[in-house]
Amino acid sequence: MRKFIPGFLIFTAFLMALSSDLIAQKKINVKKQFELAEKQYALMLKTHPDTDKTPQSVNPDGSLRDMPTTWWCSGFFGGSLWQLYEYSKKPQWKDAAHLWTMAIQKEQYNKGTHDLGFMVYIPFGRGYQMTANPLYKKAMLNGAESLSTRFDPKVGVIKSWNNFKGHKYPVIIDNLMNLDFLFWASRETGIKKYHDIAVTHADNTIKNHFRPDNSSYHVVLYGPDGKLDGRVTHQGAADESAWSRGQAWSLYGYTSIYRDTKDGKYLDQAIKIADFFINHPNLPADKIPYWDFNAPNIPNEERDASAAAIVSSALFELAGYADKDRKSKYTSMAIKMLESLSSPAYRAKLGENNNFLLKHSVGHKPGKSEIDVPIIYADYYYLEALMRYDKLRK
Repeated sequence: MRKFIPGFLIFTAFLMALSSDLIAQKKINVKKQFELAEKQYALMLKTHPDTDKTPQSVNPDGSLRDMPTTWWCSGFFGGSLWQLYEYSKKPQWKDAAHLWTMAIQKEQYNKGTHDLGFMVYIPFGRGYQMTANPLYKKAMLNGAESLSTRFDPKVGVIKSWNNFKGHKYPVIIDNLMNLDFLFWASRETGIKKYHDIAVTHADNTIKNHFRPDNSSYHVVLYGPDGKLDGRVTHQGAADESAWSRGQAWSLYGYTSIYRDTKDGKYLDQAIKIADFFINHPNLPADKIPYWDFNAPNIPNEERDASAAAIVSSALFELAGYADKDRKSKYTSMAIKMLESLSSPAYRAKLGENNNFLLKHSVGHKPGKSEIDVPIIYADYYYLEALMRYDKLRK
């Protein structure tokens, strides 16, 4: 049987390309961080006996904020549990990961969301890579087909939300994170439709979502014929601001699209985004960005650890595709971000932070939701960045 490797797990080639002087910079004790994560997530499991509600964040009063499996983040907890199993090889993490993966099973048929890459591909993809469980593959194939129904060829992009302030075809930059799922489905089934949808969406996003400085808008509003009705924000500080997590999604997205296609225009786009992010004058010295690069009260604005975790993980991969100078710069930046995230300023102690790994993320400040709190996807990408970093020496 041909070995299945989800796109986001293909590391070996680019890791071999990283130079020994960068490996020598390693200061983070990955083993210690994973041992702590195991203890924290063991406690998390005890506080979540009901798999109908997935760990998400913390409410303003300090209580847990859990969400139903229909929530866009529902796959991240299972994905993190699979990473604990991948690193530790301990059976209890395999069992826990399976439980929380199967909790999301019904979402494979959810045609009301674009977020099936997060919800389905992450937990089922990591699980299938480890176990070859055919149920996981079936769920992913159904999920990819469900995702494909949100593409309208007249518009040329996958619809994100069904409605946004009266607009019927909004597309958010986050949607790039689902394309790896479609590329996998096309490779696995031979169905060209999935590949073509992903490429068309990626191309139109380059065309319509980016400013001349290579920052991205959050939301692009399309009409039924594909004509642009506007470019706005939802979670950023302003329509023309650079919402940090949006820049992170776009960097990670185009890095993975390049991996899937080997088309140089996507590598060029990823490099442009990376250079905008890491060279921005408002990026703090510890390299953990403010929640928006143009937030009005910098330096008295909240940081977003989730954006840093996403970017750190993406930069480890992008470094392997870039030229020598950028390879060094991107790897050094990824390590610096990971060092900061692993420090007491952002990394929670055992028994604190409602058992989440990272502190100080921002979900939706304009909506007064998830401000300076732990968020489940920050943990997921932090663990992924740690594993990518650890493979530098192996």
